[in-house]
Amino acid sequence: MKGSNNLRWHMAARNMAALLVAACSAACASSGATPRPFPVARVPDARPQPPASVDEPSGTPRAITGESVGLAPVPNALVDIALALQGAPYRNGGGDPTGFDCSGFTQYVFARYGLSLPRAVHDQFDSGLEIDAAALEPGDLIFFSTVAPGASHVGIVIDADRFIHAPSSRGVVRVEHISARYWSERLIGIRRLSGTTLP
Repeated sequence: MKGSNNLRWHMAARNMAALLVAACSAACASSGATPRPFPVARVPDARPQPPASVDEPSGTPRAITGESVGLAPVPNALVDIALALQGAPYRNGGGDPTGFDCSGFTQYVFARYGLSLPRAVHDQFDSGLEIDAAALEPGDLIFFSTVAPGASHVGIVIDADRFIHAPSSRGVVRVEHISARYWSERLIGIRRLSGTTLP
């Protein structure tokens, strides 16, 4: 009897450990969790293409703060950098083209453009200037509440109805529609991190 209780306890402990490992491996390091349910891309069974190479930035990325930023949207160059990374795989804690999580992707793209972003989603949400959804521009950061109250997912605005982001562990860097029900119901803010003093 005692041996069977020990066996059950060990099996339960092992199952719990396996669940924790699975949860951690699927979690977004930047926000603490992967958005669920996460929408699946409507793409035929095409294998992701490796991202195009992106030139390394010249010099050190400039740090940004709400006080040092103007209201002008970023040039399309930043969006072009982001779009060149389509197809890069998701990787928990990733911050380069071998694999990104959501805020690792935004941090990398802005660094290639010459701006330094904080690493975590909630810190990025506290950066720059708040923008009304009706006034969003290409290059703005767009934030969603997907796993808990507050900002837990981030992407980069492409145009009035599209953004690019690094989704869950089952996805690759891709473009989504802001108006899609999943995203529109979870949109919590837009931040502008560019200004007239940028390169």
